[in-house]
Amino acid sequence: MNRRAAERGGRRAEALAALWLRLHGWRILGQRVRTPAGEVDLIARRRRTLAFVEVKARASAEEAEQALDAHRLRRVVRAAESLSVRFARPGDTIRVDSVLIVPGRLPSHRRDIWRG
Repeated sequence: MNRRAAERGGRRAEALAALWLRLHGWRILGQRVRTPAGEVDLIARRRRTLAFVEVKARASAEEAEQALDAHRLRRVVRAAESLSVRFARPGDTIRVDSVLIVPGRLPSHRRDIWRG
C-alpha cells in the first residue's frame, strides 16, 4: 500500500472511531492533534473522563492489537501529558484509550490501555 492510500485509510478509520465514540456519548475535542512529543488521533470527553485515543485499523484484531506496541503507546502518553494541560479540567479522570477498527466487525473501544 502506498503512503497516500495508507493516509486515506487512517483518516477513514479515525472518522469511524470518532463516530463510534459520539454514538456512545463522547464529545470529540480534537482530531490528529500534534505535539513535539507525538500525535494523538482523537481527544474525547464524556462527563468527567478525558480520553486520549489511539486508533488502529488492521485486517485482523490481532494485528490491530500488535500495532499498539510499547513504543507507540509511550509516544501517545507523552503527547497526552503535554495536551492534558490544555484539555483537562480539575477532577477529571485522564486516560489513554484505543479504538481498533477491523473489517466486518464493530469498532472495539479499549479503555485505559496504558495502565492495562
